[in-house]
Amino acid sequence: MSPRSARLARLSRSVTFSACHRLHSKSLSDEENLKLFGKCNNPNGHGHNYKVVVTVRGEIDPVSGMVMNLTDLKEYMQKAIMEPLDHKNLDKDVPYFSEVVSTTENVAVFIWDNLQRLLPPGILHKVEVHETEQNVVVYKGEETTVK
Repeated sequence: MSPRSARLARLSRSVTFSACHRLHSKSLSDEENLKLFGKCNNPNGHGHNYKVVVTVRGEIDPVSGMVMNLTDLKEYMQKAIMEPLDHKNLDKDVPYFSEVVSTTENVAVFIWDNLQRLLPPGILHKVEVHETEQNVVVYKGEETTVK
C-alpha cells in the first residue's frame, strides 16, 4: 500500500438549546430601541429554540480515522453552549450579555470564544447559530480592525 498525503476533513455536530432574551441596547433611548428592534424589544423578552452547529476542521488521523473524537466534541459543546445558555435569560443569567446586546450574531461570538478556550488550537472552523428556521448566523472567528 502506498503512503497517502494527509487528508483534511470537516466534522460538524449540532445541539439545540432554549433561551429567552430582549434585544435592547443601553446606547439607545427606549424609543430608538423600539424602532430598531420592534417586537423583539418587548420588556418581558421573548424566547427561541436555538440550533447550534459547530464545525471543526483538521487532518484525518491515520490511526483513528477521525478529525476529532465526537465524544470529546460533545463534552466541549456541553460546557461551552449548553451549561451557560440552555434555559437561561441571556440578558440576566449570562454575564457576557449584561454589556453586549444578545443578538444572534453576538450569541455566535460568545459560543466561538467559549469553544476556543476548550478545543485544541486551530481546529474550530465555524459556528452556525439558527435562531429560527429563517434566521441563521455563521461566525468563523473573523475580526475587523477598529476604524
